[in-house]
Amino acid sequence: MTLAQSKGATRGLKAPTIDEYLAGLDEGQRSALGRLRQIIRKAAPEAEECISYSLPAFRLNGMLVAFGATGKRCAFYPMSATTVAEFAAELSGFETSKGTIRFQP
Repeated sequence: MTLAQSKGATRGLKAPTIDEYLAGLDEGQRSALGRLRQIIRKAAPEAEECISYSLPAFRLNGMLVAFGATGKRCAFYPMSATTVAEFAAELSGFETSKGTIRFQP
């Protein structure tokens, strides 16, 4: 049993790996973020997985992107406010803030 499973969720905990972070989420969030993880791996195969600020993240010459779940939503963090602004038209169906894209699983 992982730390996440023993506590019932990873929110608020410091999961040491992305797998443990995902293990503590509900099925919908785990599935959505698992798919996002695969997309990131395919787009940046040289990037290293890590946990940063208690979130699953990828780094390649510095932090690249991160993702996570809160409440009933998931979020993607492109680590750049300019990225969110640059793609504002394509992201019109999502809730966004300066450096965050939120979505339903």
